[in-house]
Amino acid sequence: MTLTETSNLKVMPVAQGVLLTFVAYILFLFLLARLTGRRDDNASFFLARRATPWWVVAIGMLGDSISGVTFVSVPGDVVHSGMTYMQLVLGFFVGYIVVTYVLLPLYYRLQLVSIYSYLEQRFGRHSYRTGAMFFIISKLFGAAAKLYVITLILQSLVFTPIGIPYPVTVVGVVAIIWLYTQRGGMGTIIWTDVLQTLCLVTTLILMLYQVSSQLGLSLSGIVDVVRSSGHSRIFVFDDWTSPLYFWKQLISGAFIVIVMTGLDQNMMQKNLTCRSLREAQTNMLTYGFGFIPLNLLFLTLGILLVHYASTMGLTLPEKTDSILPYLATTQLGSVVLICFTLGITAASFSNADSALTSLTTSVCTDLLGMDMKGGEQRRRWIHLGVCVAFALMVLFIGSMQQTSLLKTIFTAVSYTYGPLLGFFAFGLLTKLPIRDHLTPYIAVLSPLVSYALAYSLEHTIGYRVGYEMLLFNGLFTFVSLWITHDRRGKEVHV
Repeated sequence: MTLTETSNLKVMPVAQGVLLTFVAYILFLFLLARLTGRRDDNASFFLARRATPWWVVAIGMLGDSISGVTFVSVPGDVVHSGMTYMQLVLGFFVGYIVVTYVLLPLYYRLQLVSIYSYLEQRFGRHSYRTGAMFFIISKLFGAAAKLYVITLILQSLVFTPIGIPYPVTVVGVVAIIWLYTQRGGMGTIIWTDVLQTLCLVTTLILMLYQVSSQLGLSLSGIVDVVRSSGHSRIFVFDDWTSPLYFWKQLISGAFIVIVMTGLDQNMMQKNLTCRSLREAQTNMLTYGFGFIPLNLLFLTLGILLVHYASTMGLTLPEKTDSILPYLATTQLGSVVLICFTLGITAASFSNADSALTSLTTSVCTDLLGMDMKGGEQRRRWIHLGVCVAFALMVLFIGSMQQTSLLKTIFTAVSYTYGPLLGFFAFGLLTKLPIRDHLTPYIAVLSPLVSYALAYSLEHTIGYRVGYEMLLFNGLFTFVSLWITHDRRGKEVHV
């Protein structure tokens, strides 16, 4: 979905209602931030003083995972992939189990603020800095891509008609996030994420109700439409070369969660705000399980939208990310449009605010060596700098031509998180010492070799590599660390 395409969407008469909804939501966010951000110190900003109830974190993390990209990409993707995304979602839950019982105990035992400081304790400073840099690059791109969706839709619905340029919209949205997170940090975000998750789930259910009502469908009618749809296929077992093959999706989904949650400072920083390891584990399993029915609802919405378009004789946009915005803004009426605006705003802000906070935390602790005592003024300037870089990345992504941002993000994750997967796997599964100064070179070389392997497989035996690129990448990193490890050094116990 490009800015040109969305700006060509029909401007609805309820554009003022969309703007009022957006403004009301932002004002409520500021009120909540004021109530929860009274402490302006690093202990609150980084880890919310490790005093957050587990159920609060679980609700907030659910909204953080369902980004604005998911909101538009998953329903639209049913056109090309049916409901096969559920294979990946089932793999996600397997990954949550691994994170719960393997990584969380490690992080709590070491009392980490940044999870990448484990790499320093296990390998050395080069590995530590390399891991942090790969996270910063990946998170900056991924979170900016997710925020891009809401800025684009707001631009086409509200700001283009009144003459405000797109760059001003981007800067304004990022500035709003900076304002309500710059004091309380994670202590504020934990609670604003709860609000955003509740808004997201409520609007999704309201949109399902409105679309089914316009189609004259009861609950049983919705089930019949989904069951009889040509897009309802979930499992693919008959083509092992396809990127949609079940075992590829399941295993890839598990490892995507391991790296995007378990090895991601953003997600783990929220878990580390829980009062104890046991509460953090309860949070992770609850949140991971809740992810399954929520994504099933998104896919159901997608099938209903396709059915609606077919019933009404509508031609859907070629780019799947444009399907939901197109129907919501031009066909389904003002109630759906308001719900859509509220839902995608909540989803996008939930992901972006925590990403900016975790990026600030990583820069402060991993790159600059700051701790939770003192340096608040310096931290505020770093937070502002991260916000500027974030806005520039959103504008850069706006210049890219992508049919599905969700697939683009997962593909980027396969390359940038692969070395992190290899580092942590080697550290946890072996006690071998490594040559720490070589790790930056290995981390850069691994994605290049993985891409070359994927290209060779497709052009020799016709095997198309999907998200399992992450496994190739991590495996090459692991093997490289083993080949180059320090054979004269002593075993390392961390």
